[in-house]
Amino acid sequence: MSTPDVDVNHNKNIKTEDILCPLSEYEECDFSKLLEKPRLLNIDRQRSLDERSLSELSIGMSARGIDLNSSRFFEQLDSICSPVGRRSGFSTPRSQIGFDPHPMVAEAWEALRRSLVYFRGQPVGTIAALDNTEENLNYDQVFVRDFVPSALAFLMNGEPEIVKNFILKTLRLQSWEKKIDRFQLGEGVMPASFKVLHDPVRNSETLIADFGESAIGRVAPVDSGFWWIILLRAYTKSTGDTSLAELPECQKGMRLILSLCLSEGFDTFPTLLCADGCCMIDRRMGVYGYPIEIQALFFMALRCALLLLKQDDEGKDFIERIAKRLHALSYHMRSYFWLDLKQLNDIYRYKTEEYSHTAVNKFNVMPDSLPEWVFDFMPLRGGYFIGNVSPARMDFRWFCLANCIAILSSLATPEQSTAIMDLIESRWEELVGEMPLKVCYPAMETHEWRIITGCDPKNTRWSYHNGGSWPVLLWLLAAACVKTGRPQIARRAIEIAEARLLKDNWPEYYDGKLGRYIGKQSRKVQTWSVAGYLVAKMMLEDPSHLGMVALEEDKQMKPLLRRSNSWTL
Repeated sequence: MSTPDVDVNHNKNIKTEDILCPLSEYEECDFSKLLEKPRLLNIDRQRSLDERSLSELSIGMSARGIDLNSSRFFEQLDSICSPVGRRSGFSTPRSQIGFDPHPMVAEAWEALRRSLVYFRGQPVGTIAALDNTEENLNYDQVFVRDFVPSALAFLMNGEPEIVKNFILKTLRLQSWEKKIDRFQLGEGVMPASFKVLHDPVRNSETLIADFGESAIGRVAPVDSGFWWIILLRAYTKSTGDTSLAELPECQKGMRLILSLCLSEGFDTFPTLLCADGCCMIDRRMGVYGYPIEIQALFFMALRCALLLLKQDDEGKDFIERIAKRLHALSYHMRSYFWLDLKQLNDIYRYKTEEYSHTAVNKFNVMPDSLPEWVFDFMPLRGGYFIGNVSPARMDFRWFCLANCIAILSSLATPEQSTAIMDLIESRWEELVGEMPLKVCYPAMETHEWRIITGCDPKNTRWSYHNGGSWPVLLWLLAAACVKTGRPQIARRAIEIAEARLLKDNWPEYYDGKLGRYIGKQSRKVQTWSVAGYLVAKMMLEDPSHLGMVALEEDKQMKPLLRRSNSWTL
């Protein structure tokens, strides 16, 4: 029996509430004082614009009484409010800080609003894609990870109500009994997606969720819970409203997610052991084990949870466990997942079969397993977190989402963040090309593709997850660029995307080594392609939005790191 499609075209007027001014400071976690209630600290804002962008902003800022030469410029910038009168949406003919909106912005907002999904008269999310030329499959559902850029766009535009509705509805779905065949999933698992079913006979609506039991490959979404916590913190940061996060139901939801991740077992590493296809790359792509995307999201979710958990008896227990895990996780990731020219050379010279605590090659990685491409890919200046590290195995592929999240969460140190941006600039043709951005690099081909993907026809070389180019990643790049003071990189990538995205009708992904071709199975009017573009544009227009998705480095963590070659040149 076919199920009715989601009604995304209700003629509803979404009630828009005035959004409060974004809080003027980033939160900073001091893990040595965890029993004190988390609070907002007055810290110096890291400079988030380069000299070129400052000169471009000078006229608009001066008109608003903001002195660009003042040492307090970034405090003044961060205190700019985003009331209804100066939203970044299509109803705003001109930004108040000197930017002319691109003609695509109005089209993007129209597409985003058409994607809204309603449940009993309230907007609860955005549909994955509005492409009516293809079979629905599960593109007619609201995905947790897909909704994140949509949620950020609405928050930046002063429309937090839909985000609040989404958070509460997915929280309710978390409490459902979850079974795949005869096996019951953990209580804290968040759904991968949900849809609204309309019963015209009874004139009623119900929600139906997918926790992995209907997904291709039957894999539970490990990242959904992390994105939910990250989004809850973004909502709180954007609106200044702590009441949602303080609800007993939200506190319990966070604790259930954290219980899944912090449970004791046979692990010898602080990273999370995962199945293949458990995140954005949701098909067999050799990311089983300890994939970087999950570890980066895990780190960020832990840091966000520290700021959101209440200091009651249950909360304090989790805060202590989180603090211990963060210390171990940050050291492990920065030490063993980080790759730059010096580290690559060290691995190239590794000895094997070492025994004892003094071993240098702790994972017994075989130097002959180093792929030939990585020697040419690694620039003199630059570095990145590699895809996976486990016994006798290192996946040297570049994964865009994870490295951007590492910057935003401060999993990457300031020096490592700079090195990641250096690598993107140095390898622009490979990672950006003619359509940003490569979800991973390089693509697997021939025998390697057959063995690792199982001859997956959707993940052929330079297509889909196997080296495809995904416009949604623009928002992550833009946020990382603003945080590292390199907005010109994001601006350049956005200009490339603007040349084709609207003309091509907002594809899900592009194929080819340079991202020149619309993906062979790419859906059109893909909502997160639309939302990713909008968030990237608004992030550059008003850098104070960065506070929603960025966390400052914890000054108490001082890891012992190998010094990158890119830092000394």
